[in-house]
Amino acid sequence: MAKQAKTAIKAKSAIDPNAKAFTKVIRCERSPKTGAYIFKESMVHKDNLAAALK
Repeated sequence: MAKQAKTAIKAKSAIDPNAKAFTKVIRCERSPKTGAYIFKESMVHKDNLAAALK
């Protein structure tokens, strides 16, 4: 097994600390033109999740 470099230590992430408060919502809808299914994706705050799924 190879040794890991000391520089490979995980640094603090540059991701927003509030990022875990959001959920990706994928909704399936029918196209009015063709009748085929369309998938719409959106990022919703977890507090507004129930309202987004109605």
